[in-house]
Amino acid sequence: MMEMGVEDLEAIAREIRVTIVDMLYRIGQEYRGHPGPALSIADIVTCLYFKVLNIVPQNPRWPDRDRFILSKGHACPALYAALALRGFFDKKHLYSLRHVGSILQGHPDMRKTPGIDMTTGSLGHGLSAGVGVALSARLDGKLFRTYVLLGDGELQEGLVWEAAMAARHYRLDNLIAIIDRNRWQSCGSVERTMNLEPLSSKWDSFGWKVLEIDGHDIKSICSSLSVAHTSKPLAIIANTVKGKGVSFMEEDNSWHQRPITRQEHEKAMSELQRK
Repeated sequence: MMEMGVEDLEAIAREIRVTIVDMLYRIGQEYRGHPGPALSIADIVTCLYFKVLNIVPQNPRWPDRDRFILSKGHACPALYAALALRGFFDKKHLYSLRHVGSILQGHPDMRKTPGIDMTTGSLGHGLSAGVGVALSARLDGKLFRTYVLLGDGELQEGLVWEAAMAARHYRLDNLIAIIDRNRWQSCGSVERTMNLEPLSSKWDSFGWKVLEIDGHDIKSICSSLSVAHTSKPLAIIANTVKGKGVSFMEEDNSWHQRPITRQEHEKAMSELQRK
């Protein structure tokens, strides 16, 4: 864990957003990344990688490290930016994203990328993997924690709730689920596709300790990630804005997956760098 104040972390979150936009522009128009989902989780990823996680970038497979699983794998530009800034790999690799032979695939691949703890991409599977990792830690007598970041649209998958039930059954208090509650999914709004409310009550009824926070408030994010939750897994519902930080991307779901033009890149970078 790193000792950083709120202002330091806010500056890193801005740098991650700048890196996301720059990366997705520079890889080329033919490679369509996911700017909206990546920008919405930038603050959460910042708190994890620069404040909360017990990790050693020089030793990515350290057995006692905390684990992080990005279940909404399409948001990986945010994760790749954080890993590069933390020193897991050289930043030059960011600009080969989604290219054949790159260490950075369009979804996280634990076989190719230093610092990736679980291969993801098929939505709904991350929490089940997290349950397995958390349970293995207990069986091996390890003290590390497992953090899983899910999209809210992803919660429409039944497998998520099977995992939630198993986590409570096994009293996995070393497991933290973070829900990126930006209220959008690839084909439209979450509520119109499949309404999740009452979301907090759902997690509570499955036996989890539940917190609801502003997913862009650094102080709230960091404090919630460190909350003690004896005998229960923890679910953090983080209310976010899709495309956060770039005015013309915020709440515009066409930016779920879309290339960035030169003019859009210039405007976005100007906004992000003056904040």
